Formats: sequence, structure tokens, C-alpha cells
Amino acid sequence: MSRALTYIVFIAIVLGGGLVIGINNLPGEWYQSLAKPAFNPPNSVFGPVWSVLYVLIGIAGAKTWLRGHLSVGMLIWAGQMVLNFLWSPFFFGLRMPAVALTIIIALLALVIAFIRNRWNANRVSALLFVPYAAWVAFATALNASIVYLN
Repeated sequence: MSRALTYIVFIAIVLGGGLVIGINNLPGEWYQSLAKPAFNPPNSVFGPVWSVLYVLIGIAGAKTWLRGHLSVGMLIWAGQMVLNFLWSPFFFGLRMPAVALTIIIALLALVIAFIRNRWNANRVSALLFVPYAAWVAFATALNASIVYLN
């Protein structure tokens, strides 16, 4: 597979997977009824932010794949994708914010682990995950606040 096709496939899988999961786990009335902290952004913010992040995640995944299919970095990348894709079904679909909180804490740990793992091996991949780490840290605080307030 060519390098360009590798990037396209990774971005399509991540962006497409995020879109499918998002469509199947919309916030809905239950989420609207929850008490939320003052720093909760409007729902309209989440889609665009996640779309940009998913493109960055896909690029970092492709770069990591091209450097070693079964590397530790690739395993960490795959693990964080599993947790990323699990969070919405647990939070919105199953309405289990406390379980979702444990998932997002583990996700944040893997995102940070990926940055650390890639920092010397592929700085660009590591840097592509920095905004993702910031957003997941924010989402973790939001999730924890929702658990606390409800």
C-alpha cells in the first residue's frame, strides 16, 4: 500500500468510526436532563472538535504504522482508539457516566503514553496528539463533574 493510501485509510477509519459511533450515541433528552458544570460547552462544539481531532489521530496512526506495524507505539495507538470508541456508547448509549469516567481516565493515560512513546521516535506524531490530550483532559473533567453533580 502506498504512503498516501495508508494516510487515507487511517483517517477514513478513525473519522468514519467516530462518525458512526457519534450518530448512534447522540446526547438526547437524558443528557439534556443532567446537571452539568458551568464550563460545559454547547453541544454544537463537540462535532467539529472531534472531527479535527480524528483527522490528527488518523495521521499520527498512519505515521506510526509506517514506522512499524507491531511497535509499542502502534499498540498504544490501537488501545486508545478502542477506548475512544467505547466512551460514547457507555456514556450516552448505556447512560453509565461513572463507567465512562473510568474509560476516559484510561484513555487519557494511553494518549499521554502515546505522546511519551513517540516523542523521540516520531515527534510529529507525538505533537499531533497534544491537542487530543488537552481535549480528553477537558472531557475527563467534564465527565467527572457530571458524575459528581448527578
